[in-house]
Amino acid sequence: MTSEQAVAKQSWWKTALSYLGLRRREKPVVADAAALADFVHTRAAHVAQTTLYGYLRARAGVRFPEMFSNDEFVVSINQAKWNIWLACVSDLTVFAGLLMLRQSGVPDFRPALIETVDGILARQGVPDDAGPAFADLAERVRQRIRLCDWFAYSDDEGPFVESPEALVRWAPIIDELKQLDDEIVRNSMRFRWNETRKELARTLDIPVFLASTRAA
Repeated sequence: MTSEQAVAKQSWWKTALSYLGLRRREKPVVADAAALADFVHTRAAHVAQTTLYGYLRARAGVRFPEMFSNDEFVVSINQAKWNIWLACVSDLTVFAGLLMLRQSGVPDFRPALIETVDGILARQGVPDDAGPAFADLAERVRQRIRLCDWFAYSDDEGPFVESPEALVRWAPIIDELKQLDDEIVRNSMRFRWNETRKELARTLDIPVFLASTRAA
């Protein structure tokens, strides 16, 4: 098959799939600090909530819906949700930097990642139900990005240290049960990141992102 025939065949399939309503949706490209901020913000929220609620549901069983009728417990859940979200933002931003380091060899992308985190935190603000620890934890995220040594990470899982710790720490479950669940809970968080890591590696246009960073 010639290259012209291959292109024609591919075009035919795209047309056919579109006609049938089966056209594959292309993933948006992450190519600047604003796009990366949106990616990190939304994926961090998804991972934080699914892991927290999944843990609570596993422990509560059929009584899980009843827990939300307890006002004090709802307050604890909301505070946990936001604190875990911050840890997720931290880990995913560091992972983005690791991907960029592999492309460039030099961490000159740090200012863009600082801008990314600042944009996320400014956009979110301090939620009314976040609790007293939120501001200090947000500053901890900023400091991690400012001081991060990306050369210290040898694999893709290396950056994801804050979110498993936060899930164990902030989930509103008694300490005795947390001790029993510790390894399982941490592994559930690490597993939850797998698809997000693949998605960012697939959609992050590193050359364009680095070019826009240097231009800025």
